[in-house]
Amino acid sequence: MRAVVQVVSEAAVTVSSVVVSAVHEQALLVLLGVTHRDSVEIAEQLATKIWNLRILDDEQSASDANAPIMVVSQFTLYADTRKGRRPSWSAAAPRSIAEPLVEAFCTHLSQLGARVETGVFGASMQVALVNDGPRTLILDTQT
Repeated sequence: MRAVVQVVSEAAVTVSSVVVSAVHEQALLVLLGVTHRDSVEIAEQLATKIWNLRILDDEQSASDANAPIMVVSQFTLYADTRKGRRPSWSAAAPRSIAEPLVEAFCTHLSQLGARVETGVFGASMQVALVNDGPRTLILDTQT
């Protein structure tokens, strides 16, 4: 799995002109990509790691600050741009693999105590955010 984690002061996801989720306080926005080698165990480990990252104000984690986490699936995190001008998406897992793993990631965050907001898997989404810091990390479970 690959995650881009941003500390935000607010964020919202809109699908077809309808806001489907929003946070209006310091939170984490997680753009989450899934590849073929991922599993429920990997999803749960990454969720735990992100829940406990001490990147919020005063070196707090989302668990310390009870900060919400917005998760947006993003297959484009596995784009291969080494050749030509058109990215290849072959490293991104297909929906049948990726969607249950994104759900497992979110479920585990909820079980840890997080308030989880989500986008809509596979939808064309508009993600609006105010990056706080800016603080942005890239986590990759395959490296």
